[in-house]
Amino acid sequence: MAADGVASIGECMLELSGQAGPNWRMGFAGDTFNTLWALHALSGERPATYVSAFGDDPFSQGQISFFAENGIGIGASPVIPGARPGLYAITLTGAERAFIYWRSDAAARRLASDPAALAKSLENQALVYFSGITLAILDAAARKTLLAEVAKARAAGSLVAFDPNYRPRLWQSREEAQAAILDALAVADIALPTFPDEQMLFGDSAPQATAERFGKLVGEVVVKNGEEPALIATGGALQPVPAQHVATPVDTTGAGDSFNGGYLAARLAGHAPADAVQRAHRVAAAVVQVRGALAPFEVLRTAFEG
Repeated sequence: MAADGVASIGECMLELSGQAGPNWRMGFAGDTFNTLWALHALSGERPATYVSAFGDDPFSQGQISFFAENGIGIGASPVIPGARPGLYAITLTGAERAFIYWRSDAAARRLASDPAALAKSLENQALVYFSGITLAILDAAARKTLLAEVAKARAAGSLVAFDPNYRPRLWQSREEAQAAILDALAVADIALPTFPDEQMLFGDSAPQATAERFGKLVGEVVVKNGEEPALIATGGALQPVPAQHVATPVDTTGAGDSFNGGYLAARLAGHAPADAVQRAHRVAAAVVQVRGALAPFEVLRTAFEG
């Protein structure tokens, strides 16, 4: 069977947003799901799989149904009796967001508890994507299992993409995060770091330092830096690509995740890295002009095509 699917591994949570007095709007989001959402919207007929672990409660069932309604499957992801999803709430100051989380016992922490199921979910995938948050929610043994299965998928022909997406509160120590992220880069073909994260985690002085450091470890690197140019590192060369300015953003939630989805969709479609970054910038700019992390598919497609 040809490897033509796209798979993203991680945690999709219940999202509370759009507070109006005591009332909130509930949706589903999480960094790797946000990326898959954009990637799926922009990848035509490629099968899309969200690889995680789920509970058997009504909210988990609603999550899985929402995925299916939008053409996204869950592969062989386990459904665990008695488990439930994590939850977060978004508060906004202008367009800038802050998050409050309830996720310490989320089902997704057991996404690598069944190595055979994980391996099955990663079969026949053209692309496998995961993040530093995926690593952070797992214990050390589960991280080792995850990276082993990703390495097997890569050896079988899958392209592997990784965003370190460093979130200090999820890690026991900075050193633990550094070691886990370096282990992940060893199995990645494409790295999508964000400069402020890498400055905080590794002390990089400038985006060029991040690009050069990653370029020694991974063949294709794109350093994101908000509204500053993204920096591509391939073959020992660095190439900046200006971002698209948005004068009045509505909500910056999911901007970097959607950038990743746009970039990976473009690369899978055969676009060169610089063109892929331009398309990804347009996608991210469109996402910050809507509320929530998941923009409508047509909004994403229009931005992608320019």
